[in-house]
Amino acid sequence: MSSESMPRGRDWRPQLRAAGLALPLVAFVGVTFVAPLATMFSRSVYDAVVADALPETLALLEGWDGESVPGEEVFAAAARELMEAQEERVIGRVAGRVNRVQGGMRSIVAVTGRRLAAAPDGSWRETFVEIDAAWGEVSTWHALRTAGERYTSRHYLAAVDLRRLPDGSIARQEEDRRIYLRLFARTFLVSLSITGLCLLFGYPLAHFIAHAPPRRAGLLLALVLVPFWTSLLVRTTSWIVLLQGQGVINDILVALGLVPDGGRLALIYNMTGTFVAMTHVLLPFMVLPLYSVMRGIPRSHMDAAASLGAGPAQGFLRVYWPQTLPGVGAGSLLVFILAIGYYITPALVGGSTGQLISNMVAYHMQTSLNWGLASALGAIILACVIGLYLLYERLAGTAGVRVA
Repeated sequence: MSSESMPRGRDWRPQLRAAGLALPLVAFVGVTFVAPLATMFSRSVYDAVVADALPETLALLEGWDGESVPGEEVFAAAARELMEAQEERVIGRVAGRVNRVQGGMRSIVAVTGRRLAAAPDGSWRETFVEIDAAWGEVSTWHALRTAGERYTSRHYLAAVDLRRLPDGSIARQEEDRRIYLRLFARTFLVSLSITGLCLLFGYPLAHFIAHAPPRRAGLLLALVLVPFWTSLLVRTTSWIVLLQGQGVINDILVALGLVPDGGRLALIYNMTGTFVAMTHVLLPFMVLPLYSVMRGIPRSHMDAAASLGAGPAQGFLRVYWPQTLPGVGAGSLLVFILAIGYYITPALVGGSTGQLISNMVAYHMQTSLNWGLASALGAIILACVIGLYLLYERLAGTAGVRVA
């Protein structure tokens, strides 16, 4: 058989070349997006600190009835493992994990770990109770058993102000510990309000730019983009200068006689400062999608509506506005998603009353070091964002939006 008549194998070189070109992008997405998300989800449901430090104690507690104080063998195992944790210097981490389940346990576990080594021979139960009477209470051992769960849902329950009781049922947190649902509601309300303000200010601005002469439109578009290119920290700091008690805006109001010098307005370190700064920062994200849609709407459509007898308002509502809905939807979705996770601006200008759920995530990441709860809060925010995107995609889609 001649070489010309033999069947040739498939040439994989174009596919391999394309895969090689895409490999850096895939690796970048995997390292910077997929891996952090996977870590976040794993931390929200997995915590092995107590389980690794007190394996024998937790194994014995599995057979505990949960209604009376455990027996001597549980105390003996706990004493042995707490002393080992003290020697290995992990007692602080164990105490912190138990303290998250039941307040006040950090010092009890830490002090017990230090004093056990010098305890006299005898009953470990009496020794524990002598160190702290809390060891003679059933709730202490429930907290220890709960903190020892490797895979747990308590972070997600805590993120929505719920807790699991010793009998396995779920109940609401105590009144003074219900903070997250209120913060979620405030975050959604603030994000929705800022989205509405950006639409209110951005729609006429985008319309003006889209229908201005080319030279003027370019200048106006640059005025929108220049702040967009400026550092977020610089823009937020500028609002601190403008809005503070002795700032520019209060000085102008006093000079105009609108407010007395002794009654300057509190425009910053509250919700007002958060609204003003976030609306300014996020406004370009509303203007640009609207501009891209409005620029593609021919002027002849409004002329045709007018020729058919429609007034300006009727023509706008029945002809122009429906054509801009893809831009309204894309801009609103973009602003809302960015606002719901905003951190720097509320942290700098929001004060104690202008904080959002993102500030609580930062608090748990940097101060309380409760990464499990921070991950659960982040996962809930991510789920909300994905849900909103899917809802938008189903209702409107992105077919009418162009980048340029």
